[in-house]
Amino acid sequence: MIPDENRFESQPEEALPDDVDLPHAWQVEPPDASSEADVARLKELLCAQQEDGRGWSTASADDVLVDVGDTGTRMRENVVVRDRAGVIRAWGTVHDRASGRMMFRHVVDRDLPAADADVCSDVLFAWAEAQAATVGAARGLAVQQIDLEAFADDERQHKWLENAGFNRVRSWWQMSRQVEAPETDLVPSPVSWEKEGVRFRLVRRAGNGMPDEDDLHAVHDVLEEAFTDHFNSNEETFEEFVFRLREDPGHRWDHWWLAELMDGSHPQPVGALVGTELGGDPAGSYVAYIGVRSLARGRGVAKGMLNTIIADAAGRGRNRVALEVDADSPTGAEGLYVSMGWVTKYVTESWHKDVPVAEEVQG
Repeated sequence: MIPDENRFESQPEEALPDDVDLPHAWQVEPPDASSEADVARLKELLCAQQEDGRGWSTASADDVLVDVGDTGTRMRENVVVRDRAGVIRAWGTVHDRASGRMMFRHVVDRDLPAADADVCSDVLFAWAEAQAATVGAARGLAVQQIDLEAFADDERQHKWLENAGFNRVRSWWQMSRQVEAPETDLVPSPVSWEKEGVRFRLVRRAGNGMPDEDDLHAVHDVLEEAFTDHFNSNEETFEEFVFRLREDPGHRWDHWWLAELMDGSHPQPVGALVGTELGGDPAGSYVAYIGVRSLARGRGVAKGMLNTIIADAAGRGRNRVALEVDADSPTGAEGLYVSMGWVTKYVTESWHKDVPVAEEVQG
């Protein structure tokens, strides 16, 4: 269930320890989502982090508003550090992602002197740990995990993470595949097609344009089962799942597919792919989730769904399909992607820290 109010502490002074040592007249406060200047500055900081970490940036104002906007803050909290002139020098976001898993974004101005940057980093980590204890207590947990994604080449952030007690636990290949116009013919129709007893189709839509709720539940159920044994899988309720994915600026209902076995008396959902639109000129498509139930593995379900989103992208005039692959997974899924033309563009890493939740706070 999505909480009526978010589980975080909204006042930074309540979350931060008393001995925070900022430069004179610097302030810690929430950003102003209604301020175009604040949103533009957060985008600027995020773009600089991306450029240093992978060589190019894609962040938009919409990406910032996912974290700081009114809808986003139902499951998130934000804090910024301003210098004496009021310029935002650092930004932290925490996201109550699922039970036991709190995502943390840590962004510090790349142009700050090292000493000031270190102080800003320390403030963000202290704030995030306090928020982890708060959200863990609200969920009735003994330990709350903080999960931060860093670029593999961002040595400055790696140093801060190590000093703050985080551990590097996983690497992820960020892969992309070029799409050519003739690839519209990879499948008969991205809307619906069938091969060897497996049907691939878009989630159904009602007359008002909204998706069929049974289909959405089927997508969620397939993905929950498919990812049960995957690294750092945390149970996510249906409401949390749909709410989170609809926040994505690239969310489109016509990018959600189901794969069904047609062998029995009724179609049986066994595969799901959730795609989104990637910004750019031209735009691209992104595979946010792809999962196959164990009973259908070996029947070409994953390849069929991937061919479907490639054909769909080609029909929309897009030039690429991107996805993320667990570089340390024992399943060997990357072999399928490589065989179908995907190549690694850059690498990210998961860094974790477990924060104990005091017993008196849990109670």
